[in-house]
Amino acid sequence: MKADIYSLANTKTASIDLPPQFLEPVRKDLIKRAVLAIQSHNRQPYGADPKAGTRQGKATSKRRNSFGTVYGRGVSRVRRKAMWHRGSQFGWVAAFIANATKGRKAFPPKVEKVIKEKINKKERRKAIRSAIAAADSKIVEDKLESIDKTKNFLSSLNRLGYEKDLGERKIRAGKGTRRGRKYRTSKGPLIVVSQECKAMTAGRNILGVDLVEVKNLNAELLAPGTNPGRKTIWTKSAIEKLSKESLFI
Repeated sequence: MKADIYSLANTKTASIDLPPQFLEPVRKDLIKRAVLAIQSHNRQPYGADPKAGTRQGKATSKRRNSFGTVYGRGVSRVRRKAMWHRGSQFGWVAAFIANATKGRKAFPPKVEKVIKEKINKKERRKAIRSAIAAADSKIVEDKLESIDKTKNFLSSLNRLGYEKDLGERKIRAGKGTRRGRKYRTSKGPLIVVSQECKAMTAGRNILGVDLVEVKNLNAELLAPGTNPGRKTIWTKSAIEKLSKESLFI
């Protein structure tokens, strides 16, 4: 299977044979598993204070002649705290238990919980090949890797026809605006290069654009949000390296 190579002026200059990674059947279920496995490793463990809701209330005495006893008072045998007392007469409210006001959580989140998902190596590689095949790919000449200024990189993307596909930032609806995630940014094109180059510095601040070396590709970059079909720009050298080194096979 052949594909055209485009110049930075968006004109066809040559063609290239695509490696077998582009011919993989698209498996959306496998791509989703791989993406969720990556996202699970980015989650921060969280949990409640082990003593939360348990610092109040105490076990009340059930003996007849004890001070502050609940003997004969007709109250349930749960931990309580005294709200008032007149001599030996007490008024209590339930505390500590889960169904009491300001009591502890019944099943609070715990830091020890394992939230990292695993995926088999062969499944992960197959998911990457599947995401590569599902991507809307375009191959350009290697001059893209030598661009060292952001404005030149952005103008090259515009000439290649990606002007309307760049990321867009919008204010999130709902309570998330008050919780450190005010904005939502859409994903733009993914640029795959053969090695560490000047373009990775020039393009990293363009909204929605991701740049990655071909050997570091993963399912989340190719299918953000578990949705395959991201617009992807490959350099000629990246395609050749993918084929020569048989990556993800």
